[in-house]
Amino acid sequence: MSLAVPAVAVAALSAAPAAAHSDAVTLLGRASISATDYQPGPDSGAALDKTTVNGVTPPFKGQPIPGFSAAITASAGDKSGRRLLAMPDNGFGAKTNSADFLLRAYYVEPDYRHGDVKIDGFVSFRDPDHRVQFPIVNGTTKERLLTGADFDIESLQRDAHGNLWIGDEFGPYLIKVDRTGKVLQAPIPLADGTKSPQSPDLEAGGTPTLAASNGFEAMAISTDGRTLYPILEGPKVADADKTRRVVYEFDIRRNEYTGRTWTINVGAVGQLVADAQVLDGRRIAWLERDNFEGAEAKVKRIHVADLDRADKSGAVTSTTVADLLKIADPRGISTPARAGEFGVGPTFAFPFQSVETILPLRGDKVFVTNDNNFPGNDGRIAGKADDIELIEISIPGLR
Repeated sequence: MSLAVPAVAVAALSAAPAAAHSDAVTLLGRASISATDYQPGPDSGAALDKTTVNGVTPPFKGQPIPGFSAAITASAGDKSGRRLLAMPDNGFGAKTNSADFLLRAYYVEPDYRHGDVKIDGFVSFRDPDHRVQFPIVNGTTKERLLTGADFDIESLQRDAHGNLWIGDEFGPYLIKVDRTGKVLQAPIPLADGTKSPQSPDLEAGGTPTLAASNGFEAMAISTDGRTLYPILEGPKVADADKTRRVVYEFDIRRNEYTGRTWTINVGAVGQLVADAQVLDGRRIAWLERDNFEGAEAKVKRIHVADLDRADKSGAVTSTTVADLLKIADPRGISTPARAGEFGVGPTFAFPFQSVETILPLRGDKVFVTNDNNFPGNDGRIAGKADDIELIEISIPGLR
């Protein structure tokens, strides 16, 4: 616990300029987990450079939580957001340095009144039944706990039967696990042959069609829990338009891609699709970010697009509903400011490099949190490793 200071059819989705009503987006609550709130498990970070970064020196005693790249409610049907299942990514950013980072999702309970967060256990992702068909770090152990050298897990959803689906960037793969984290079947590659440079499928030869870390950062699920919409974070190598992002459709009951795709266009080359959630039907809220932090951050936005409202050319209009760098804080939730703290006050900013999680809750409420790339980011206070901040905001008219 830590204390915070107060492709059949192809459609093109374009991000529109910020809507005027985004000024009414309001901060409802803020809590945090300390960057150095290490969790039980083996020591980690042995492969990292031993240089001190933002006041932190590897290796680490136990397992850090390097921020969250995805979150769902802790139980199906609960829209309160009081208890969440929040998932970090592969740990330290690369296959080569994350072999001692264990892949997990943590049960967290933010207390916005006091600004702290209760961490109430975790789900360990593991492959005791040998469903993963390529070598993994802990392959000779009974539990075969998965690590950040095996997968780069970035998105998480729960299906109609209570199983969990994970979007991975290394394949990119879809990974199906039960509610306890046990892998149920072989990871599913993209049917169109799209592969990242880290894909184990390329070990026998082949050429990657994605740049590194451009796989399934975002993945939405239909409200009936039967259809997934995984989205590539970045463009394909062959794309002439480098703002193009592909949205796929995966039928969970048939356990296969439908062949239907759309595309999203981010606002500028280098910007990324960081998360996505279905609001209703095929109306999707999606998160766009740039790669900057602190005062240099310019794009941390939530857009809404309806995949069913394509014109004859397949284009779908997308509307910006929230600018996460311009959140009203009329109640002073973010103050008083700590020394050197950026982005707090009457206009609150969420200025982290890797804002990668949005979760619509009841009504117009949305949960947002950050991946802090531990210990490399210092978007809130220069020279201090970013904490994991959990916020709730209100986005008028979201639904």
